[in-house]
Amino acid sequence: MSAPTPADHDLTHITPRDQAEILAQALPYIRKFHGKTLVIKYGGNAMTDPALQQDFAEDIVLLKLVGMNPIVVHGGGPQIDEALAKVGKKGSFVQGMRVTDEETMEVVEWVLAGQVQQDIVGLINAAGGKAVGLTGRDGGLIRARKLKMVDRDDPTKEHDVGQVGEIESIDPSVVKALQDDAFIPVISPIGFGQDNESYNINADVVAAKLATVLKAEKLLMLTNIAGVLDKSGTLLTDLTARRIDELFADGTISGGMLPKIAGALDAAKSGVNAVHIIDGRVPHAMLLEILTDQAYGTMIRSH
Repeated sequence: MSAPTPADHDLTHITPRDQAEILAQALPYIRKFHGKTLVIKYGGNAMTDPALQQDFAEDIVLLKLVGMNPIVVHGGGPQIDEALAKVGKKGSFVQGMRVTDEETMEVVEWVLAGQVQQDIVGLINAAGGKAVGLTGRDGGLIRARKLKMVDRDDPTKEHDVGQVGEIESIDPSVVKALQDDAFIPVISPIGFGQDNESYNINADVVAAKLATVLKAEKLLMLTNIAGVLDKSGTLLTDLTARRIDELFADGTISGGMLPKIAGALDAAKSGVNAVHIIDGRVPHAMLLEILTDQAYGTMIRSH
């Protein structure tokens, strides 16, 4: 990764006084969230564009250094598709879930727990942090069982999507031990079952459940959209749980946003103070969302 050229970070047009003002504005937020846990779901462009990867890593390190406890949960759909193509397999999906046979599960594990996780750990460490990679197996973090997928149109029918899991329980003690010791946990969404079998779990679901169990201050989900949009395409910056139920009912929220928002809503209703759906294509979107008054996405509150 090439070092940023001075042109990328040319702030000479901002007067020293304005720079000081900008920094001072972050103070109330730093104070408010000091010592608090932030669970961050990392995905989309922020995860594949080298400049945005660097911004993300710097943001995570900065949040840790000012006394917050960021925890990263990552996906890796495009990377999994790429790896499957290399071994001559084509991914198939049922109702948005990847069908995961034994061979696919092996690929998922080495892509997520190997390549993708270690890339993120390396980026954060290069930016000055101390990241540690975990899967659901480490410290017994994510116990899972086989997902029973009921057909959308015929509730009497079930689809077998292979080694796709749903979370049975989360034991956050390994995460707590790491974050209390200045480390930044980076978690791959792989769980284990009672016979030590592996399960591929939706990363949005893992992030939401982890935020709930840890009683996180915030759950931040980086996506490739500006946030939740109404029917006319306007960004909805602040939503309550009740308003979200209405948006589900009238079809404003549909498709791939459904599991993301459903997880966000569960987290908001279960004690996570705020859930943010953020546009990961905006450089430093996370810092802007946490440390300024500006809304750079949709915030979902429980009430």
